[in-house]
Amino acid sequence: MRDLLLTAAGLLILILGYRFRAPLVAALQRFDARNRARQMEQIAERQDPLAHFRHTLTLAEEQVEAVSEFETRDERTAQPVTRFLFQGEVFAARADAERARADAVRAIAREFYMDLPRALAAREKSRLGQE
Repeated sequence: MRDLLLTAAGLLILILGYRFRAPLVAALQRFDARNRARQMEQIAERQDPLAHFRHTLTLAEEQVEAVSEFETRDERTAQPVTRFLFQGEVFAARADAERARADAVRAIAREFYMDLPRALAAREKSRLGQE
């Protein structure tokens, strides 16, 4: 009886796998494409002397919130207008908000490079066993 149930369960799994093979294959192909793109990017970064700076800016960008957009009424005309919010500050133009965001990203990246010599020195000390 146990063998019959295991065989039925196996057949059910095979039938379901066959039924949903297209979405599964598509998901695996997307995963493979992302993986190949990442590997090609890593190969290109090895040959690019500025890749470290781009990577640092990308990491800093992930730490800064995005510019959000909201509708409000103009203070003078009471007409609906679009405003942009970044770190609690309201901007009238998206370009100004994006500029403030870019400044924040650069500040984080600059901080990283200012702290880098200290971190490397501490790592070298610990590697040599001198704490």
